[in-house]
This record gives sequence, C-alpha cells and structure tokens, in this order.
Amino acid sequence: MLNLTQNKVHNYFKLNGYHLNAKDVCQVAYSYVKEGDAYEKSIGEFFLDWFDKKDYIEMTTSGTTGLPKLVRLKKQAMIQSALATGDFFGLKPGDKALLCLPTQFIAGKMMLVRSLILGLELDIVAPSVTPLAFNSRTYDFVAMVPLQVQNSIDKLHNIRKLIIGGAKLDSALEAELLPFKTEIYETYGMTETITHIAAKRLGDNVFSILPNVKIAQDDRQCLVIHVATISDEPIVTNDLVELLSEQQFKFLGRIDNVINSGGVKLIPEQIEAKLIGKIANRFFVTGLPDTTLGERLVLVIEGEKQEFAPDFFDDLGKFEKPKEIVFVSKFKENENGKLLRKPTLQE
Repeated sequence: MLNLTQNKVHNYFKLNGYHLNAKDVCQVAYSYVKEGDAYEKSIGEFFLDWFDKKDYIEMTTSGTTGLPKLVRLKKQAMIQSALATGDFFGLKPGDKALLCLPTQFIAGKMMLVRSLILGLELDIVAPSVTPLAFNSRTYDFVAMVPLQVQNSIDKLHNIRKLIIGGAKLDSALEAELLPFKTEIYETYGMTETITHIAAKRLGDNVFSILPNVKIAQDDRQCLVIHVATISDEPIVTNDLVELLSEQQFKFLGRIDNVINSGGVKLIPEQIEAKLIGKIANRFFVTGLPDTTLGERLVLVIEGEKQEFAPDFFDDLGKFEKPKEIVFVSKFKENENGKLLRKPTLQE
C-alpha cells in the first residue's frame, strides 16, 4: 500500500490557477482565515489543520449510522480514500476539478485532499445551489448534491465526470440526466467511511465498491463496511441491501423507514420506485400509528390536494396500497436537499 504524508503536495496541484507547494498552501490558508469570506475561512482552517503535526482531522458525523458524534479521521486514511477515488474514476494529474461544496463536511474536505494528493487543478467557488451559474469553464471532475445538479442542468455539458452524493437522487432528476454525455455517478458513503465507498453509473441500480473496501450483511440484512485503511472495526449501517457479489450490492432502503403493517414489513423505497412517473409532484410513503395494524401505510404528496382514480394503485401489491393520502404544502429538507420524512409530517 502506498503511504504518503499529508505534507506532500503533488507537483501538478493548482489552486484557482496557481501552482502551490505546501508552504504556499499554508500562506493562502492564513490569508483565507484572516481576510476571506466564510467559505474561504473554512477552507483555510482545513488546510492549516491538514499541514499541522497531528495525524488526524476532527469533525462531526452526519448521523447516517446513528446520532451525530465527533470523530477523528486519520490523515493517512483520507489520503488512501483520495487514491481509491482517483483509481475508481480514472483521475490523473492535471485534471481540472471544481470545489462547490461546503468544507465543513467530509465531501468538501475530500475534494481538497484529492486535489493535493492526485495533482488536480482545483477551482473553488462559494457553495451555493447554483454553482455553475457564472462559470463557463470545463471540468474533468466535480462533486455536487442533487439540488446543485438540478439547478445546473444547462451547464452540465461542461463536466466530464460528475459524482452526486449527500442525498438520494430523485427519480425525476435521474430521468432528466440520462441523456447527458457527462459520466454521472451516484455515490454511497458517509463521514465514517471518509465519503464514498461505492458508486453506480446513472441508470444502473447496482453499486460497485471502491478499492480496499469489503462488504457484508448483518443479521438485519443491513450493509456492513470494512475499510482496513480507515479502521480495524467494521462500520455497521442501517441500510438494507442485497449483496450481488463481493464487489456489488443493491440498495433497498433504510431500516429506519421500514413499516410494520399488520405483521407485514414494507420497504418504502421499494414502493416509491413503483410509483415513479405516475405522480407529478414529489412524494414519499411512510407509516403512521394505527390501533389495528400497528402502522398504516401512508402516501405523502407535496402540493395541493388531488384526486386519484380507483385503479391508480393497481400496480402495487396488496399490502403496498396506501391506506391514506396526506398532502403537505412543502417538504422539509436538510441543506443538501435530503428529504426529512418525519419533520415533514410534523408540519
């Protein structure tokens, strides 16, 4: 395994068009912290942390595998993650990349690390929902959240490879993206795995794992991830999966979302997939307390109330048909555009 130190900066690395070595990066970082905008201060603070004498970075998890918590990520593990990404996506020194994600979170931090280690020419813009609005440059590699992609449709032809993470890709958006020549991937990962450990090409439903990753299932049929470069202990998720091989899996849904209705376990994500294209507005299915069934299946739709024909749900299984339809004026989301199911129903 190739071991690099965090003090090494690839000689092809560029930041906003300028070749920088480690000393130069630190000088830029000091300037960002002292005089920069909020997003630049965050970048500057990360660079200074990266080049200090500690062998780890501290940050708070997103709560994907449990309650948010403070974790220490080894810098060497972050380097190995960057190398794995470079290998999986075929990135090479001199490739042009764009950072448009906030660096308070792991995805933004890792764009910086990948650029330093792989020798990418990195442009930085302020994180926003329209990252390409005033940018006509072409890029070899960009990472975005779905909301940014949705607002950048007219500029995606300027990107060679695009990875999307942070929230599940909406089926309607996926359909809109399929005709693009851009190589578009949906990624799977979390803070604890140092961003993505798997990815799938748009239009496919199978995730392939990155180098140095091993996967398994626990007795709940949830994904268990082991990345030796990150931790000796496996990372246990709450994601229900179907293992297809040692390198591939299908994501079925979150075990937290599973509905137990009259003793029948229903996976909302699987039911939602059957309704794609039939409901124009955004929607999801969930369970609400029921005195008879324990939980009753409910379809939640964003927008004004509408009527459905009696045979509208005939494509669904006997237990998959909603017992109730709830209309909500506006779904609640986090800053990445990830749907917040329970808070939406508490409106």
